[in-house]
Amino acid sequence: MRPAMRSILTILLAFAAGVLLATWWPGQPAVPASTSPVSMAADAAPGGDASIDRWPSQAPTPEQVLYAQPRMMRDALAQLGPRVPGQPNLYLLAFAGDGGEDVFRNEAEYAARLFAQRFGASAHSLVLENNPASLTTRPLASWSNLETALEGLGKVMQPDQDILLLYFTSHGSEDHDLLLDMDPLPLDQLGANDLAGILAMHPFKWKVVVINACYSGGFVPPLRGPGTLVLTAARADRSSFGCGSDSDITYFGKAWLVDALNHTDNFADAFQRASNEISRWERQDKLTPSEPQIDIGSGIAGQLALWRKGLKPGPALPFRPAAPAGNASVATPQ
Repeated sequence: MRPAMRSILTILLAFAAGVLLATWWPGQPAVPASTSPVSMAADAAPGGDASIDRWPSQAPTPEQVLYAQPRMMRDALAQLGPRVPGQPNLYLLAFAGDGGEDVFRNEAEYAARLFAQRFGASAHSLVLENNPASLTTRPLASWSNLETALEGLGKVMQPDQDILLLYFTSHGSEDHDLLLDMDPLPLDQLGANDLAGILAMHPFKWKVVVINACYSGGFVPPLRGPGTLVLTAARADRSSFGCGSDSDITYFGKAWLVDALNHTDNFADAFQRASNEISRWERQDKLTPSEPQIDIGSGIAGQLALWRKGLKPGPALPFRPAAPAGNASVATPQ
């Protein structure tokens, strides 16, 4: 769908959401959370009863949140900082899709802090996330905002030199869709072919795409190509682990971001470290191996080496969960 058409649709849906919400906002019974078919194995729970989800009492209304997105995206892009001349720069876009669990927000926020501390001024970070705690501070992780972010990055990056790093963290389905959810906002889901199609419309020569979700290996075939490194948390027909309301970070997020990238600036080496660590955890927990996947397109290893040549990595960054959502209570999709 073209960005202009999607913007019009978003406005229409926002109006409809406002009308619907008028029937219960405020002081009406809580809206039942939707039952999602895209839960990770780690948070599967017996019973399957629908949980109750309530929009944060101190937040703007859902309609106000939707209408604020263009301004929030402009502000986020303006805060990227100047490009370092004379060398490849790296632009991280961290995307936390499911607002029902803090684990995904934790990873996106940590990734942004990690890249700033470890990789310095030539690493720029933009965070899109769905979470009750950040409705007024971070743009939503939506299809429309992803397109806007890529369009904005395309204007500040040097397309023949700079590297785009996309880090997606959410639930994934057996049909290879990523869950985008901030109930009751009307967000489209993002599939493997959808993401490939979006990226094809932008002039990024060098890309690293990390998909941290169940069944994420299904993203490899449509995303692979020259100049592209694809990393996934699982193979196409396997679950990944470590999400859920009781988790602060996923297996893959801890292994690749926290444990590996705090020791190496080589993304492929970090992947091998992470894969070995995840395999050990899965054996200990007697889990079906997730088998993370890697696909290295022609040229990208050399470009990443050129970026690392200008780096003096900073100190390791300990992992800490992002600030909680106060008195907001958001249920885990079942």
